[in-house]
Amino acid sequence: MSFYGYKSTSGADIKVKADKMIAKLQKKNPNLSPVIIEGRVIAKKWWGKAWNDNLESYADFSNRLSRGKSYVKNHTVIDLLIKEGVIDALVMGSRAKPYEVRVQINPLNQKKWKSLSQVCNQRIDSLDQLLSGEFPKEFEDIFYDFQYGLFPSQREIWFDCSCPDVASMCKHVAAVLYGVGHRLDEDPMMFFTLRGVDVNELIKQSIESKVDLMLTNARKKSVRTISDSDIKNLFGLE
Repeated sequence: MSFYGYKSTSGADIKVKADKMIAKLQKKNPNLSPVIIEGRVIAKKWWGKAWNDNLESYADFSNRLSRGKSYVKNHTVIDLLIKEGVIDALVMGSRAKPYEVRVQINPLNQKKWKSLSQVCNQRIDSLDQLLSGEFPKEFEDIFYDFQYGLFPSQREIWFDCSCPDVASMCKHVAAVLYGVGHRLDEDPMMFFTLRGVDVNELIKQSIESKVDLMLTNARKKSVRTISDSDIKNLFGLE
């Protein structure tokens, strides 16, 4: 179908083009990390779905997100790397050469870090769940909290794409952000890397807090302790 000389490209054509580019680049770079989504669902687990829910709360970009969702499902995010505070990606578009996308996210501020630390303290069992890829229910409030939540707000995220689209968020950037949601399904710890959170420090603080609590309780005389005189009376000893 064409309109004033412009030929539209179907999702199937885009996918074929992207898959060919992935195969070509993987010959040169075996470490290429494409986002391959099978089926219609981008994210199936708590982490990925929560990331995408937060993304869709960015009201200013709602008109671009649907295009990005379609793009990422067609394998157009042919490389995606997550580092501390930075997402670098290559996205296949209309031209032969992939577009370069960079997303930067502000590091977690001290107030949010303090809130996270307080929640994790004395909850080492829940932290174990967190590190194994599960999501403890007691952590949900702090992640979703409007003021102190750990997911980045619209004001904490910045992006750039080499495409000619002048919109603040193009479909290539939107595809990359949805790709992050899919990647978090595979490795939730990437979220903490992205937000500049040292998980090892959280573990250390939680263990130290737990030990301190145990030592404090050990110094307290329990009401269940039987005195020497009571023991003698119990067994009829003189």
